[in-house]
Amino acid sequence: MAYEVNARDFAGKIGAFFDEGKGYIHATGFILRPDGKIENVVYSTGPIGRLTAADTLTLIDYRIKNPG
Repeated sequence: MAYEVNARDFAGKIGAFFDEGKGYIHATGFILRPDGKIENVVYSTGPIGRLTAADTLTLIDYRIKNPG
């Protein structure tokens, strides 16, 4: 959650999608590896296509069991 930040600048710093026409950041979900690298990212401009807790845990479990 971010409060009183410049949305355009913030989106650029974290790699989120900033909607110029609407003036806000769309939902962006990141799953990070223990070393801080991005394992998976999901950008959504609507109510579907977002990471859920269950999907996140399933992906993490899969990656642990199937490295590489």
